[in-house]
Amino acid sequence: MTLTTSSRSSRVATAPPVAAGHVRRRRLGPGKPIPYGRAIGPLLLIVIWSIASATGALDPRLLSAPWTIFTTTGDLIVSGDLQQHILASLQRALLGFLIGGTAGTALAIIAGTSRIGEALIDGPIQIKRAIPTIGLIPLLILWLGIGETFKVVIIALAAAVYMYVSVHSGLTGIDHRFVELAEVQNYTRWDFLRHVVFPGALPGFFVGLRLSLTFSWLILITVEQINALSGIGYMMSQAQMYAQTDVIVVGLVVYGVFGFASDALLRLVERRVLSWRRTLTS
Repeated sequence: MTLTTSSRSSRVATAPPVAAGHVRRRRLGPGKPIPYGRAIGPLLLIVIWSIASATGALDPRLLSAPWTIFTTTGDLIVSGDLQQHILASLQRALLGFLIGGTAGTALAIIAGTSRIGEALIDGPIQIKRAIPTIGLIPLLILWLGIGETFKVVIIALAAAVYMYVSVHSGLTGIDHRFVELAEVQNYTRWDFLRHVVFPGALPGFFVGLRLSLTFSWLILITVEQINALSGIGYMMSQAQMYAQTDVIVVGLVVYGVFGFASDALLRLVERRVLSWRRTLTS
């Protein structure tokens, strides 16, 4: 028994001393960011796609090879058709996004900072949220026709709802401790909104921007296939009639690139504006 106790004492004595005030911290985050890590997944898909096309495992009548898509893209650029359709799609998507995003933000501020505003606005918005935007297409066609106004309005409706939900959640989710601190500091109503509520709602605002912009692109795909004479969706619907899978994939790639690029741009702005906020991805 004595021998065992002495051996334990020697092991304790030889343990490395821990510096005063120093606490070891176990890292629980996902790790360091990988440079250009978001491009790894798409590149891997292209590699698999290329191998399947080159070996004949993928029927070109079902899905054209990547090099065929590349050639078709060049032909569409040389003819000027791709630029024309991209410009028409960008105008619809951005105009609908700007109108819907502005309206959604304004309604969220009114509802999130006023009980009367919330009583008047939140109910109808939640009802609209439960109704698929695409389900409104027949009614909006009867009201607005099938021209450009209809397409912009349907995109704006989708963007407004997602913008409203995110911003309203950010405005009403302020920690109550900040409210009590503002009351102790004798903040006026405007000072409280400017220094506490609006800065605290910025993360929700950027989430709303990203969601509403994403759904603007998604709705655009649908509306451009309804009696449109230009746009990426129109180009894809025309290619469907002639079984041109290469043109269809070009349209999908364009949608994907614009969606990915716009979201990446918003993420960059968000990191700059909210540089004070640390998350698992920072």
